[in-house]
Amino acid sequence: MKKTTLLLPILIVCAYCGLAQQTENYDYAQTNRKLIQHGVQAILTCNGLFTSNRTLEQVYDQELAYLKEPIGTAAGGDYVIDYDNKTVTIAASDSTSIMRAAYRAGIGCVILAPNQTFEIIEELPKQNLTPLLDDPATIPWPNGDLVKKQKLPKYMDQKLLQEASDWSFDRESDEQVTLSLLVLHKGQIIHERYANGVDMYTKTRTWSVAKSIAVTLIGMLVDQGKLELDAPLGIQWLPKERTSDNDPRAAITLRNVLNMASGLYTVDSRGMEYATGSGLAYWAGASSVNGARDRGLIRNPGTYWDYENYDTLLAVLAMKNALGDTATYHEFPRKALFDKIGMLNTLVGTDRFGDFIFSSQVYATARDLARLGLLYEQNGIWNGERLLSESWIDFVRTPTTAAGQNGISYGGQWWLVDESRTDVPKDAYAARGNRGQYVVVVPSRDLVIVRRGLDFGRQGFDVWDLTREVVKAFPEDYKSEDE
Repeated sequence: MKKTTLLLPILIVCAYCGLAQQTENYDYAQTNRKLIQHGVQAILTCNGLFTSNRTLEQVYDQELAYLKEPIGTAAGGDYVIDYDNKTVTIAASDSTSIMRAAYRAGIGCVILAPNQTFEIIEELPKQNLTPLLDDPATIPWPNGDLVKKQKLPKYMDQKLLQEASDWSFDRESDEQVTLSLLVLHKGQIIHERYANGVDMYTKTRTWSVAKSIAVTLIGMLVDQGKLELDAPLGIQWLPKERTSDNDPRAAITLRNVLNMASGLYTVDSRGMEYATGSGLAYWAGASSVNGARDRGLIRNPGTYWDYENYDTLLAVLAMKNALGDTATYHEFPRKALFDKIGMLNTLVGTDRFGDFIFSSQVYATARDLARLGLLYEQNGIWNGERLLSESWIDFVRTPTTAAGQNGISYGGQWWLVDESRTDVPKDAYAARGNRGQYVVVVPSRDLVIVRRGLDFGRQGFDVWDLTREVVKAFPEDYKSEDE
């Protein structure tokens, strides 16, 4: 009897375990994913129409092409566009996942929280830009847009350069669409080409090229002694601990986050890119600052590389704190950089709380990005004035050990030439963004290359392949040749 009593519970338990064995296969983030999907469409449509000044047909054909199931078509659908007030509503009939975006002067479109309506539109941030004193069309390049016809260098192979351009444009596929290509040599535009429907004034989203703009501004503050590369960020982390002494995140430095090696939990990885993390700030109205601060430490800072939008936004928060007040913070990008080098068609977007989303939400022309690259190619000097120190440029070009352990060539918010490449100059480095945004600096050839795209699918366009094709037009020993 005792034997039966002992075996019966064991058999029941084992049978129960076998039947109830479970895997966690329910997507608990599906509600977020739907909101973000609609928010992506709201922001891209809003900026496509009112920041880039494209047609709705162009927006659907290209801006929204990488979305799996966009709402509606250019002919109509479950969306509302208010051209007078410059607003976009996606999934207008679905009260559970409706998303809204509104254009705001000086910063582009802002995404609202799911529970907000356009009644609060005047509470959203905006920036009143100072009117220009002179017409950029009358100011010579690079400060303005007046490009004078000039003789091309004798040593440059024009045929090979045109072939490089054709390589970029004519290989258009279901996944790759080149919008523009600029090549600068010794500071001058020697090749400029645009796709149909795009011109030198078309502003498109930089995606993560914005990170390289952000690190430029941060470097200026480091040069001024207002920030320190190897000092702790000095921010208030969430959730708040009783004292900073017992919060291990207090040891994270500016260098750590700029090298993408903060050691913080990576909320934008593991299939959660469009479900949580920075996606909620980019596309669903969450605070970019709170999300960046609300992560736990899972590795020692500086020991492991993991590409994370929030690491950039932590550095931007440190920049904001160093500047001291909101007005100075909002004016800083334009006064310190854009106005000085002629990036007059660049808008830096914010979340609805007024914090710059400097990890992705920037709209700029191809020429403006060429000016950014030129500042680096000129080693931080513009019109005889040093805007960025040589030491800071060395920092952004120095490979981080943490990235190297993963086989990644990455510096400080700039990408470096892969070790495996032997067909491009080793001193080249690039700002890179989603959907084919590239700014390449090749100091040894006095080159800046800008490619803007609206790629989708696997996005197989390779920045170093493009660099290889352009460099072919410039002999390695051109500096010794008679021009």
